[in-house]
Amino acid sequence: QVQLVESGGGLAQAGGSLRLSCKASGRTFRSYGLGWFRQAPGKEREFVAAISLSGTRTTYVESVKERFTISKDGAKNTMYLQMNNLKPGDTAVYYCNAGTILTSGVLGDLIASWGQGTQVTVSS
Repeated sequence: QVQLVESGGGLAQAGGSLRLSCKASGRTFRSYGLGWFRQAPGKEREFVAAISLSGTRTTYVESVKERFTISKDGAKNTMYLQMNNLKPGDTAVYYCNAGTILTSGVLGDLIASWGQGTQVTVSS
């Protein structure tokens, strides 16, 4: 069972920054694209950002463009999500997964079980 481990969440004020990390196995990291999802209270889980296997393509949901940056480090088998200019609407549990970037730009064909995620809370 493939599972990735998220970390780095916390409490931030509006306008602040946080960086999330997602640790994967070497096999997963070398074989799949990676991405972030989030689930706010009372809402369905939504796609946030993805990075292709080669690292040359990144995609974002419209609401986080110009504020969030996805990246990865092959030496550490770790993916990151740098979140700047945070807004209260970014409050959610953030999850990572592995798969393929679909033509829509969303990470699909997911191969990992959902982990516990990491809580991000943004106060106004």
